[in-house]
Amino acid sequence: MIQHLTKKLLLFAALFPLLSLSQGYQVNLQGQVSQAMGGAGLAMTEDGSSLFFNPGASAFIEKNEVSLNFTPTFANGTFLEAKTNNLAHTVSPMGTPFSAYGLFHLKDSSSLKLGMAVYTPFGSTVEWEDGWEGRFALKRLQLMSIFFQPTVSYKISDKIGLGVGLIYTYGKVNLQKDLPLQFEDDGSYGTAELAGTSHGFGYNAGIYFNATDKLKFALTYRSRIDMNVKKGQATFTVPSSLEDKFPSGEFSASLPLPSVVSLGTVVNATDKLLLALDINYTNWSVYDTLGFDYAVNTESLEDTRSPRMYEAAFAFRLGAQYDVTDKFKARIGVSFAQTPSLDDYVTPESPDADRISYTIGLGYAITKKISLDASLLYTQLEREATNQETQLSGTFKTIVFAPGIQFNYTF
Repeated sequence: MIQHLTKKLLLFAALFPLLSLSQGYQVNLQGQVSQAMGGAGLAMTEDGSSLFFNPGASAFIEKNEVSLNFTPTFANGTFLEAKTNNLAHTVSPMGTPFSAYGLFHLKDSSSLKLGMAVYTPFGSTVEWEDGWEGRFALKRLQLMSIFFQPTVSYKISDKIGLGVGLIYTYGKVNLQKDLPLQFEDDGSYGTAELAGTSHGFGYNAGIYFNATDKLKFALTYRSRIDMNVKKGQATFTVPSSLEDKFPSGEFSASLPLPSVVSLGTVVNATDKLLLALDINYTNWSVYDTLGFDYAVNTESLEDTRSPRMYEAAFAFRLGAQYDVTDKFKARIGVSFAQTPSLDDYVTPESPDADRISYTIGLGYAITKKISLDASLLYTQLEREATNQETQLSGTFKTIVFAPGIQFNYTF
């Protein structure tokens, strides 16, 4: 009984994708200009965030630039259990993704640009209220990740720019849940906690094509990155009679961050109006199975192989920018993103779903060298599903607000 039960309950299989592309989808919170335009930005040369969106476009930014970006994220989630109609809420704190970009040209070359990008595309805490229906699947998950990307961009001609950035990724995770094993003295449940760090390497490459004064194109590729957890720590708190069946110790895992191919275009519809469209294709099909190898195995704690069966997914992003004055720009956008997760694998920390996101924003040039950009993103998700491993069944709803601010300095 214990062996069968724990095999199911020790599958933290849907949690670690947060080390990769967050909640099963691509998150574009790496620049306020793009964020305000529905996440579109591949074929734009507005600021240093091009180091992330398209390294090939960075060569067409004329001045040196340093920019700092911060997007506090507020997510409120609920879960309506199918059988009991019990309603649970998340009590998660504010997420704090940020990015920093430095873009510089060499004195003896106007065509070569060197850059450094540091960004945190996946970092937050998901926490559910005490005693909720899914506490045996998840109580709390805290995630931090940082991407470091030194970049080289070169303008081959007045029409074409190429760029590539090497990526080093560092991640840290701590996740907790209850186990259906009660202590006799107070009736409380046992707990399980997984904590560890991960590392991975990849690259980000892009081409920028300045077709005409009014039409630009971009093609980018972000490679797959394998995040390796080599010496994670698994800690089990259970009744003393079961401690030998749940030994705390090290574990290892390897988790893929799927590759992303993106195509973008910008149209200068008028002297003041700019339109942008991006299409992203994320190869989530590489994430079909997640395995955990424990340093110490018992009849109740065995290495696990859990099917995830994610599917490749598209995202479509459309945005507009209007120059109200020489100093003031207004922006608006909308995006649609497919979910890669199937109903049988939806989990409480990432109840992903097809979603439409709406964005607005503005930019203001304070001086010739200093400017500010701001944006606001809103999206709402709803997903009814039954997880085949935990049998957690019901309807998840999530509302997300993400205001952001960015400081730019050119010289």
